[in-house]
Amino acid sequence: MQVDVFDRVIRNAIDVMENSKYQIFEICESVRAEREALNKELQSVIEETSRTIDTVDRFEVEYRRSRVRLTEVSRDFKRFNEEDIRAAYEAATQLQAQLAIHREKELHLKARRDDLQKRLKNVDKQLERAESLVSQFNVVLEYLSGDLNQVTRLLESAKNRQLLGLKIILAQEEERKRIAREIHDGLAQNMANMVLRTEITERMLAKQAYNAVKDELNDLKTGVRGGIEEVRKIIFNLRPMALDDLGLVPTLRKFVQDYEERTKIRTKIELVGKEVRLPSGMEVAVYRLVQEAFSNVLKHAEASHVSLELTFQQQMMKITVSDNGVGFITDNIDKKIARGSHYGLMGMRERVELLEGRMDIESAPGAGTKLSMVIPIKSESKEE
Repeated sequence: MQVDVFDRVIRNAIDVMENSKYQIFEICESVRAEREALNKELQSVIEETSRTIDTVDRFEVEYRRSRVRLTEVSRDFKRFNEEDIRAAYEAATQLQAQLAIHREKELHLKARRDDLQKRLKNVDKQLERAESLVSQFNVVLEYLSGDLNQVTRLLESAKNRQLLGLKIILAQEEERKRIAREIHDGLAQNMANMVLRTEITERMLAKQAYNAVKDELNDLKTGVRGGIEEVRKIIFNLRPMALDDLGLVPTLRKFVQDYEERTKIRTKIELVGKEVRLPSGMEVAVYRLVQEAFSNVLKHAEASHVSLELTFQQQMMKITVSDNGVGFITDNIDKKIARGSHYGLMGMRERVELLEGRMDIESAPGAGTKLSMVIPIKSESKEE
């Protein structure tokens, strides 16, 4: 009976949090729509301000010329009559009035621009807080929606496994947020810009300004290519497509090459034995293990050289990552994990254990680090 009550309380809490999450999501969408409207209005005000400033500059030049003209006709009574003086005076007065009007308009537009920029900053802060709340709700719901037996097993396991579980969920939410922002700030903005350029092209076509239309179409083509590159970048960050097309070893060779170009750390990759194609999920897991190992070298090792050795045997594969960095005392790893650091190594160890393998670390201060991972690839393991 108590179990049923507890289960009902959990389910009610989940329902409340689900509803609250969607309400916050609706607030996010509303704030995002307000941000788009403000940004559009700000761009319009900026463009109008620029045009007004140009107009003010033009009127200032014309007004100075009219003053010079008025002075000239007022002094030379022999060349100019009273009608010339009156015309010069009226022209100078009219230009002065126009200049005053446009200066006032410029001041108003600048004030409006500054106000919109402040409002846009406030909206950005609101949107960031709302997105953070959604992420926090997702983390809590992940735990509440899980199997209570699984939660019990987690509670009975070591504390660092619990921390790792939370760390993984937080990392997933951060990755989702990063992808959403990457799409919103990159691809979505690019597509919005292309829609605007298309509308401009339509107006130019109506005016039969074909040369300008040709230039706009070239810009549109460039924008579409940039959008395609952005999509390919997002897809590659989610999953390297080369794994499916080329296999694990060629993909790792490309990764090591890009790593050396990006970090300026000398790299080396060696293959021992004949490469065996693994199931897609296992190849992704091995790729992520190597990726995390190289990331740890960059973050912590202060190394100038790192090597990757892949050994394929009939029933297992071995991954060895060695560097000539500062090294560390391996006996302190568990203590450091307990203090909240070295989650990278712990995450790798968990992944290797999920693959029914083992991971060994050899290191000493000043002697670099050697990370060895042995993973079984028996037929039954491969299928699983």
